[in-house]
Amino acid sequence: MSISGDQNLISRFIWDRNGLIDMRVLAISGSPLKNGNTSRLINAITSELEKSGVTDLKIKTISLAGSTIRPCKSCRKCIKEGHCVLKSDDFSRFARQMKKSDLIIIGSPVYFHDVNGPVKNMIDRSYSLWHKRQLKGKKVIPVAVCADSGDDRALETLKIWAQAQEMKIIRTVSGHGYKAGEVLKDQSAIGQVKDAIKTIAGDVSPKET
Repeated sequence: MSISGDQNLISRFIWDRNGLIDMRVLAISGSPLKNGNTSRLINAITSELEKSGVTDLKIKTISLAGSTIRPCKSCRKCIKEGHCVLKSDDFSRFARQMKKSDLIIIGSPVYFHDVNGPVKNMIDRSYSLWHKRQLKGKKVIPVAVCADSGDDRALETLKIWAQAQEMKIIRTVSGHGYKAGEVLKDQSAIGQVKDAIKTIAGDVSPKET
């Protein structure tokens, strides 16, 4: 039995006779609300993933609510050091967790038709990971939640980041909701969640040799 596709893209995904095993997932909610619509849509993805047949699933969920990620200072010291030298906030911890993950789910609420400030700061600071392509080959699901519009533009920002880091975009997921919980009534969003999980399973499904 072999796994089709580039081994760098598959990373630590391993199959046995019972299905997909050993998958590390990092789910990042960029919302300032710990239980807002962005977090709830991300939780819907991880919940479906838990039902997908992964036998050794390790999910780590991060909320940027209450965390501090300062803007990039453009000191460029990361080019030589291979990591961000700023130590006074939470980015280095999040970066370590991203590097350990096979799949990254990253979601942002939409602010003026784009990602919000904390997510943009994380993207900019991940420049420190770009030099040595430390996120290359990791799978990613970009997520955006808006009240009315702008989700497509926010998703574009997340996709450009993933492409620059040479990650593999599985699917994008977007939803609409203003009051907490409304996004889970968005049937289009729920359908996208299920499609994303199906794509993960199909993307690394084994072939008999």
